[in-house]
Amino acid sequence: MTSVILPDSVERAPDRPLPPHPPSVAPVVPSDGALTPLALDAVRIKGGLWSHLQDVNASATMPHALTWMEQVGWLDNFDAVAEGRTDAPRPGLSFSDSEAYKLLEALAWESHRTGDAWAERTVVELTARIARAQDADGYLDTCFGHDGQDARWSDLPMGHELYSMGHLLQAAVARYRTAGEDELVAVARRVADHVCDEFGPGAREGICGHPEIETALAELGRALDEPRYLDQARLFLQRRGHGSLGDQPHGRAYFQDDVPIADAVALRGHAVRALYLTAAAVDLAVDDGDADLLRRLGAQWDHTVSRRTYLTGGMGSRHQDEGFGEDFELPNDRAYCESCAGIASVMVAWRLLLATGDVRHADLIERTLYNVVATSPRTDGKAFFYANTLHQRTEGEPVATDRPSPRAESSTRAPWFDVSCCPTNLARTFASLSCYVATVTSDAVQVHQYVDASIAVTLHDAGPVSLEMRTSYPDEGVVEIEVASTPDRPWTLQLRVPSWAHGAVLEAPRQPARPVSPGTCVVEADWQHGDVVRLVLPLEPRVTHPDPRIDATRGCAAVERGPEVMCLEGRELPEGWDLDDVVLTGLVASDSGDEVVADLTRRPQPTDGWPYTSADDGGAVASEHAEVRLGRYRSWGEAGPTTMRVWIPISSTSRD
Repeated sequence: MTSVILPDSVERAPDRPLPPHPPSVAPVVPSDGALTPLALDAVRIKGGLWSHLQDVNASATMPHALTWMEQVGWLDNFDAVAEGRTDAPRPGLSFSDSEAYKLLEALAWESHRTGDAWAERTVVELTARIARAQDADGYLDTCFGHDGQDARWSDLPMGHELYSMGHLLQAAVARYRTAGEDELVAVARRVADHVCDEFGPGAREGICGHPEIETALAELGRALDEPRYLDQARLFLQRRGHGSLGDQPHGRAYFQDDVPIADAVALRGHAVRALYLTAAAVDLAVDDGDADLLRRLGAQWDHTVSRRTYLTGGMGSRHQDEGFGEDFELPNDRAYCESCAGIASVMVAWRLLLATGDVRHADLIERTLYNVVATSPRTDGKAFFYANTLHQRTEGEPVATDRPSPRAESSTRAPWFDVSCCPTNLARTFASLSCYVATVTSDAVQVHQYVDASIAVTLHDAGPVSLEMRTSYPDEGVVEIEVASTPDRPWTLQLRVPSWAHGAVLEAPRQPARPVSPGTCVVEADWQHGDVVRLVLPLEPRVTHPDPRIDATRGCAAVERGPEVMCLEGRELPEGWDLDDVVLTGLVASDSGDEVVADLTRRPQPTDGWPYTSADDGGAVASEHAEVRLGRYRSWGEAGPTTMRVWIPISSTSRD
C-alpha cells in the first residue's frame, strides 16, 4: 500500500499579476452562448467567506479526503487490480473509485490556482497509481472485470462503472486545461475510446444507471476537440427515457429512464442523477444549436425551481430514493437536500446562465452556494453534512470519528461516510469557485457573485480590463468595484441586483446615485483608471412567507438576511422552552448589522395526552415572550448536536 504524504502547510506560488487568460481554463467551456466564462485565474478571490472556503479546502479538506480514502482502503483497490489481488474482499461500494477521481479534479484546479506544490505532487502520484490499474483495452474499474469480481457491464443500472469513469474524464479535463497533455489525460483518452468502442453505434445498447458519463464526455470532447466523445454523449442522452434499465422499487423515474429527456415536465427521481443528466443535456443543446431542446430544458428547470426546491436552494425531498418529490412536496424535517445535489444544481444553473444570460440563474447559484454548499463542511473542513435538513427535531448523538458514518443519519457533521461523494464533490467545487464570479461578452463584463476579488479580462471589442472588487458581503451590503485598468474604447459593466434586493442603490462615476431594481444593472461610463462603482444592497432582515400549496410550511415564516437563510437553534432558547413551543411574532431591531433577533412567544401544548384540540378548547397563546438570536443556517450545528428549524410558526395553531 502506498503511503500518503500530507502537506505541512499549503504551498503557494508568490502572488503574481493576473494574466488575461483565454476562457478555456474552466470546468465548463460551451461552444456558444449568451455569456462567456472566465478562466480559473482570470478571477482571484482574495477575502471573505469564499476565500476562507478555498483556503480550508486546500489545507484541510483535500488532505483529509486523501487520508480517509487510504485508511478505508479505497485507494488500495487500484493497487490490488494492478497487483492481481482482486480475489480478496474489496472495501468500499462499487463507485468508490469516483472519489479518487473527484479529488484528482480538485487537486488539478488547486495546483493551477495557487501553484501549491503538494497538490501538484499528489496529482502525479495518484495518477500513477490509477494508471497501473487500467486494462490494456482502456477499461478502468476496480470493482468489475477482474479475477474474483463480477463481469464488466454486468450491472448497468447500479454498478456505476460509467459513472466512475465519467468523474475520471472530468478530472482529465481539469488537468488538460491547466497543465496540458500528461499521464492522466492519456489514461482518460483510453477510457473514453473504450467507452465509445463498447457503447457506440452498432455496439452495446446500454446506458448507466447514474448519469455522469454524458457530462464528462461532452466536456472532454470540447477540451480535446474530439467529436467522437460528443457523439457518444449525445447517443447516451438519446437512449435514456425508454426503459432500458428496467424496473426497480422506486420506478423508472429514479433513473430518469421513464420518458425521453425532451418530454419531461420537471426534474424527478434521484436528485443528483437528474441534475447531472440535465447538465449534460444543456451542454449538448448548446453545442448542437438545438434551441427547442434548450427551451424545454429551461421550462423543466423553471418548474423544478418554482415547485420542487427548498428555500435554501436545496433539492431532493425524499430520503427513500434521495429524490425529488412531487410539486410542493417539501417536508422540512425529512428534507434530504443532499450536498451533492446542491453542487449539481449549481452546475445546471451555471450552464443555463451561460446559455441564456438570464440573471435568475445567478440568483439561484448564490442562494445554493451560501445555504447548501457552504453549509455542508464544518469550519475546519474535516467534517460534513451529507443531507441538509431544514428542521432537526432531536439533538441526536455525536458521530464517530474513527470510522465512516452512515450517510444522512446524524444531526452533526461527520468526517467520512460509507458513501463519501459529498466531501470530494465539495473539494472540486471550492477549488474552482472563482470561475463562477463573472463572465464577459464582446463589450461587457458581468459580475454575478460579490466577493473580494481581482478580475482581469480581455474584451473582444474593447481590449484588456482589470477590476478590483472590494466587499464584506454578505456581512455588509456595500460592493465597490474599482477600474484598475481600462482601454480607450467604450465597454459596459453589468451587475446583478439580487431578486430580494428591493431598494438597492447604485453610485457610478460622474453620475448621480440612483435606485436600481432586481435584475441586471447596466453601468455605462467614460471609464478612467481609478473609477469606482458602488452598489449598496439592503441587508435588513426580512420575513419570508411560503407558497400556501406547501403543506409543510403553511402557517409558518422564515427569516432571511441578504442571500442567507437564518435558522433558530434550540440551544438559543430560554431554559425550559422547546423548539416546538415557539411562535414568531416579529423581528427586533439590532445595533449589530449582521445579527438577527426574533421576538418569540411560547405557546401552550396539549396536556391531556391527546395531540388534537378544537378551537373552543385550544386556549390562548401564553403571554411569555423572549428575544432570541437567529443564526446563519450555514453555521448551524457547529457547536455540536442541537435542535434547529428554519420555518417557524406564526400562529398558535400552525405546525410544520
